[in-house]
Amino acid sequence: MKPTRLLANSLAPQAAGPVALVTGAAGAMGAAIATRLAQDGLRVVLVDIEGDQCLALGAQLRALVIEADLSRVESAGEIMQLVEAHAGGVDHVVNNAGLNRPQSIFELKPQDWDAVMAVNLRAPVLLCQAAIPSWEKRGGGSVVNIGSRVWLSGAIPAYTASKAGIVGLTRSMAVELGKLNVRANAVAPSYVDTPFTRMNRPAEEIEQRQQRVIGMTPLGRVGTAEDIANAVAFLVSSNAGFVTGEVLHVCGGAQLAARS
Repeated sequence: MKPTRLLANSLAPQAAGPVALVTGAAGAMGAAIATRLAQDGLRVVLVDIEGDQCLALGAQLRALVIEADLSRVESAGEIMQLVEAHAGGVDHVVNNAGLNRPQSIFELKPQDWDAVMAVNLRAPVLLCQAAIPSWEKRGGGSVVNIGSRVWLSGAIPAYTASKAGIVGLTRSMAVELGKLNVRANAVAPSYVDTPFTRMNRPAEEIEQRQQRVIGMTPLGRVGTAEDIANAVAFLVSSNAGFVTGEVLHVCGGAQLAARS
């Protein structure tokens, strides 16, 4: 397990704007989310277990870059200590980091179940718990948890259960953190073409999978990382100031399970 460490700090001064922390920032979706939030004037904290892969983006976005293993219980508190020290606290937490061990129920190993739950479900709880002092000091903020359409459709057990849990967790956070003026919402993408979803599959298999997704999607295309980033940007913005406890499906209508 990697220790938590600060790799780079090119943040603008604290007076320059609110702070958004994005986990899984080295991946395509995390990078798109961080880029969009920076474009909207937020100061961004990039967190990933492969922190070195965030350095170029961090320089481009004038971000804080933290390397952290979210499967470690201690990481959440360590991350927030660094954010407090170098950014003055956090306003928005985007729990985007994800882990998938694509095993069916016939072959699932307990250690793989635990690994998925640690990153996908436990880490968001601990990060938001560690952010509470910031929210109390700053008068509020928001949480956006990245879920998945599979919470409705079902798929491999560990990943599906973790994403169904994210929906329940988001609603719990909305109720409990509302007293701090903190809103909590989830974004549930369908298949988005990224290295995370390709999983080193052969090109032919990837193409077949994408065509299946398009076939069940009323808008007739595969989602992009930018589609997800746009949804996150809305949910952290004042335009969503009276929205909490919601699941925003960003999947072209695939959540409807029907196509005319």
